[in-house]
Amino acid sequence: MVTAGVYPVVVLLSAGQAGDNPRLIPLLDALSQAGRRPAHLLADKAYSHPSTRRELRRRRIRHTIPERSDQLERRKAKGSAGGRPRAFDPDRYRQRNTVERGIGRLKQWRGIATRYDKYARTYHGGVLLAATILLARRN
Repeated sequence: MVTAGVYPVVVLLSAGQAGDNPRLIPLLDALSQAGRRPAHLLADKAYSHPSTRRELRRRRIRHTIPERSDQLERRKAKGSAGGRPRAFDPDRYRQRNTVERGIGRLKQWRGIATRYDKYARTYHGGVLLAATILLARRN
């Protein structure tokens, strides 16, 4: 998870072939254990799943997530039974580039971008080291 200051706050490691969406809830849990709660979540279409939106509503976390085209078509095909369109603020969504910039800063480290490490523990340590150095440079 990255703050608007473009610096990492919480780091969790997952399998390289795993999707992003299943890791969101554990990431939010880790963030709450760190004593933080996001005021608003900006995410791309990979997070546009009904279960994700349901969980964010349950946690009372406002979010800006664009609706995937297949979900949009399915809702429109149902007509009035499909419900109302999801609220989406394009101006707020433009701020999502901060997340990409934060990940880009981590990927400036060649070992992080390419993951040459054989063991997950070693790679995780490298990510934590890079994140610590980025935070130290901020100050």
